[in-house]
Amino acid sequence: MMVSEIEKLEDRINQLREELIQIAKATGLKSNETLRCSQKLDDLITMYQVSKNTQYKNI
Repeated sequence: MMVSEIEKLEDRINQLREELIQIAKATGLKSNETLRCSQKLDDLITMYQVSKNTQYKNI
């Protein structure tokens, strides 16, 4: 994965984190919408970690 793709993931993670905060404030921490957003964020963070690990292994 190229650096620009990692940067895009970072940007999307930050955007989704902000969305999650707003959704949780509006609908509560246990709402289905909050949980779905949290799961999406978890998936993106996992993708980011795998990408970073792969990048360092290729150095």
